[in-house]
Amino acid sequence: MGYQPEPVTDADLPYLRRCVDLAREALDDGDEPFGSLLVDASGTVVFEDRNRVAGGDRTRHPELEIARWAAVHLTPEERAGATAYTSGEHCAMCSAAHAWVGLGPIVYASSTAQLTAWLQEWGVAPGPVTPLPVGDVAPGVPTRGPALGLADEVRGLHARLHGVRDPA
Repeated sequence: MGYQPEPVTDADLPYLRRCVDLAREALDDGDEPFGSLLVDASGTVVFEDRNRVAGGDRTRHPELEIARWAAVHLTPEERAGATAYTSGEHCAMCSAAHAWVGLGPIVYASSTAQLTAWLQEWGVAPGPVTPLPVGDVAPGVPTRGPALGLADEVRGLHARLHGVRDPA
């Protein structure tokens, strides 16, 4: 079978919790619910952001901002030792940026497959880019996810975004 992410660890959960909180903050501010952190090898959060696409620039994903920030502020060795945490698995654009910059693992609360299934279930039209898992875009980047309880919470945020009364 193809690409398979590793399971989320207990140590990942506080970072993923913060990502979901950032996603909620984005949604509360009228944006799409995505939030992300970059954690260095010592476990320190060195950068965090949330989606900022509501202003019209559809590339303002927090995962892309992490890659841009890391390219400027971290050495190649520091980038390789850093972990990106995110409420939703990176899109193809963000996966590519992550790999090109040389960042370490990606850990996500909800997967691309989950988001795609939710949107399809709710009748939401697909976006302009094919949804692909990180492993299909950047096969050398290790991943962990999804986080079961947090993925359900992320589903609720997306349901709210799309005005769906979600029974799940």
